[in-house]
Amino acid sequence: MNKKKIAVLIGSLRKESFNRKVANQLIQLAPDSLELEIVEIGQLPHYNEDIDQNPPTEYVDFRRKIKAADGFLFVTPEYNRSVPSALKNAFDVASRPYGQSVWGGKPGAVVSVSMSAIGGFGANHIVRQSMVFLNVPMMQQPEAYIGSAHTLFDENGNLLNEDTRDFLKNYMDAYASWVNTF
Repeated sequence: MNKKKIAVLIGSLRKESFNRKVANQLIQLAPDSLELEIVEIGQLPHYNEDIDQNPPTEYVDFRRKIKAADGFLFVTPEYNRSVPSALKNAFDVASRPYGQSVWGGKPGAVVSVSMSAIGGFGANHIVRQSMVFLNVPMMQQPEAYIGSAHTLFDENGNLLNEDTRDFLKNYMDAYASWVNTF
């Protein structure tokens, strides 16, 4: 069986973000059928149609990575009941120029991570809404809202909670099954 290449996009740009820590755990816990790679989004200039005639290298490289992926895993915080602007910008960059989106037809899933108890519920659903429009079928179950993220890791970024580790492992197993239906 060929490994499926999964692009992991992290909405938080902070180097030590809880979202990056969760993403790293998801990568470690993923089954062997998946090859996950974090695709950075912080370097992308704000999407501007005026520069699409001669797109910057960052656009070209990002679009190439998204096009080459077999699926997507989004890990995002919630900012003001929405997604961070860097993540929305990544959606826009890879969906343009109009009619040339490189997202479509590949399976996705989203994990939202927050210090709050509700675990980024709003951001999770905004990612789903955007991806549905971009023709990325999103895994419906299980859903993943990781709350109280500031209590989950030690100083080295290791998970402290076995229940959370088990949940993330089960989530990645379900995601692998979802991806393999495509």
